[in-house]
Amino acid sequence: MKTPMQELLEWVRATLPMDLDTPRMIEQKIESMLEKEKEVMSQVYADGGDWDEVPQPRFKNYYNQTFNTKEK
Repeated sequence: MKTPMQELLEWVRATLPMDLDTPRMIEQKIESMLEKEKEVMSQVYADGGDWDEVPQPRFKNYYNQTFNTKEK
């Protein structure tokens, strides 16, 4: 499973020629948004539980396994 931002980044990389400035700018913007997306998902995860704060190790494991990401 991939997040929508991961899918979009993959599409940009596969579709657009990477020697142009515009595709590079798009790729950089998407990459910068991936961390923000993860933060939003973390808050959603917290809101779905009875926690004051997200249990970070649990969320990170879930996120990394679900979306096939490496720990950052």
